[in-house]
Amino acid sequence: MATEDEPPSRPDIAAMLTDQTSACKPAREAVAAGAEVQVSYESVPQWMVHGIAATRLRRSSARGLQETVGLEETVEILARHRGEQLCAGTVKPADGVWFFNLYFDATGTELLACSGVKRPQRPGAEDSSGP
Repeated sequence: MATEDEPPSRPDIAAMLTDQTSACKPAREAVAAGAEVQVSYESVPQWMVHGIAATRLRRSSARGLQETVGLEETVEILARHRGEQLCAGTVKPADGVWFFNLYFDATGTELLACSGVKRPQRPGAEDSSGP
């Protein structure tokens, strides 16, 4: 039993990454391979995280420079949670090729959506992974 001095138990992020978006499978694989996972349990207004995701979608679509996975689905899912408080997190694979954003309910116990952005390739690096 947890005491007041102990942090709350962390949810199993890999188990939470089911089929919310098409980014869940590659994010789950990255977690299983040892990716760094960070979750902020400080909730923020839905409009804030939805706005960031929607802007990222608009910019990536307009420029066509960054490959994304699950981003359009994420924007649609986040739009359905208007007026709610949400938590966010990240999955950072060791190879640095992809970066995943996680979106949770206000308690951090339900994963609502996941999106991934392919990072620009570093000079001399080979693209050996992907969703």
